[in-house]
Parts: sequence; C-alpha cells; structure tokens
Amino acid sequence: MDKIKAAGAKPFVTDTNTLYSGSRHNAVDHLTTAIEHGFDYSVVRAPLIISDGLKSQDIAEVKIRQKHFKSVKIGSDIVAADSMVVMSHFKGHIVAGFGGAIKNLAMGCAPAAGKKDQHYPTSPHVVEAKCIACGKCVEICPVGAASIEGDSSKIDPAICISCGQCMEVCPEDAIDIDWENNIPEFLECLTEYAYGAVKDKQGRVGYINFLLKITPDCDCVPWSDAPIVPDIGILASMDPVALDQASYDLVNKQKGLIGSSLQCNHEAGADKFRGVWEKVDGTHQLEYGEKIGLGSRDYELVEI
Repeated sequence: MDKIKAAGAKPFVTDTNTLYSGSRHNAVDHLTTAIEHGFDYSVVRAPLIISDGLKSQDIAEVKIRQKHFKSVKIGSDIVAADSMVVMSHFKGHIVAGFGGAIKNLAMGCAPAAGKKDQHYPTSPHVVEAKCIACGKCVEICPVGAASIEGDSSKIDPAICISCGQCMEVCPEDAIDIDWENNIPEFLECLTEYAYGAVKDKQGRVGYINFLLKITPDCDCVPWSDAPIVPDIGILASMDPVALDQASYDLVNKQKGLIGSSLQCNHEAGADKFRGVWEKVDGTHQLEYGEKIGLGSRDYELVEI
C-alpha cells in the first residue's frame, strides 16, 4: 500500500460477493468478515470496497466476444478502477484442478450472476446407488435445489446454481458431475471471465501468487487439509498465464508431503494436483488462456 500511494495512486482492498451461502454472500457480512480477519484500514491503510455492491447487483457488462461468452459480468467498481494488483493463494481446487491468478480474476472479479455463468457447465447429479438420504445436501443448498425423495436425494437442475457445496459436504461422494465433458467447458468459461476482468487494463495489472501452505482444497471451504508440498515462496508477474504456469511447475517439482490428501504422484516432477483431483486437468485453463490472448505460458524465472 505504501508503494502504491508513493506512486500517486489511491489503493483500496476489494472482492466480490460469493454465489454460495456464508459470511461473504452480501457486502455487510463480507466487510465484517474481512475486518475480523485483519483486512481493515488500521492494518492495511486502505479502505475496503465490495465491488459488486450490497447484494451483488452492481454489475458492469464487459464485451469480450469469445467462444462461450460475448460479454461477461464484472463487479462495477473493479471495471471502474484504473489498475489492479491481483493477490492470489495458489492451491488445489475440486473442479479447476488448481486455483491461482486466473481463477482469482474470474471468480474474484465476478458478481454472483457472473459466478453462476461460469459454473453453469458443472451442474451436479445424485448417484442414487451411493446416496444414504442423510440430507446434508438439503441443509447446505443455498437455493433449495436439493430435496429428499424416498431413499435418495434429488437435485433440480432448473434451480441449481452449480455452487458445488453439496459435493463438498456429501459423506458418501454420492453427488457427481460429468468430469470428462463438463470440466473443460467450465475451465474455458472461467478463463474467459478472467480475460474480461482485465480486458481494458492492459499493462496496468500486476499479479502476485503466494505458494505457501499449498492446500488440496480451495480457501472457500470451511476446512483446510494439510499442505500437499512444502512452502515454495512468492511469485510476481505482469502475465497471469505465465505466473500460473510457473507456479504450477514449481509445485510439481517438489516432493509431495506424506500424510496429506495427496493420493499419488508424490515423486518430484509428478503432477501434484492430479494426485489430489485425478479427474481434472487444470492445465486447460493455461492452454485456453494463451489461446484467447490472456497471456503466455512461456516464462523466465528470475529469483531475487
């Protein structure tokens, strides 16, 4: 913040409201949560602004003319900002494989409606043979799409917002998605949103990835398993694709930690994220990001 102010800018800390239920679903709870975690003016010396407003209704449409979206929905204050510094914790993710700068741009800059657009391909279904009708999916569903019918739960695709909370809490892994067909489409939707978040800020966005406490799950879940590799460090770039590619490569160069949820690929050089989420090839976001002009997978690693 001191460096940004010294450069003559007026920094603020921002985020957008979540699609799923919880303490970041509206701006009042979101700001309270941020302040309770130390992100307040007395600590960071900058104000907090939830960029999509009180109930995720402050939205700006950004034209991108890509494969899945002609335009994307971005928090209006993020669009209005002249520049950004995007700070991301690099970690695993159940449907993205891993999350870094690209995913942070896509989800972190989109209002709830934009997050729903991205998750549309990942609508889950119930595997009735595994379901024990425990009702946990019904309890967690923020929109009432899940219900118990007889000896199994049901998910209404017309109501479902594809937030994935039911998959996270199901004790029998009885809720699933079409991994082979839907996940690549989801990753492309995510990457197009990342492209839209910075489309009008060329040369005015910096990215920082924290390769510390690299957990198998996303930070949005209310638990955190043991890190899958040792801490590596902090990376910075002006290119989100190059940054995520370098982060991904550095993680895979490590020896996996025994005792974590890493099921395989413990050896140095093996894909650690496929060792946790075997059905997801997270590198598709890197490939597609390069294809649409978000950045380049080529990089030079400079250690300081």
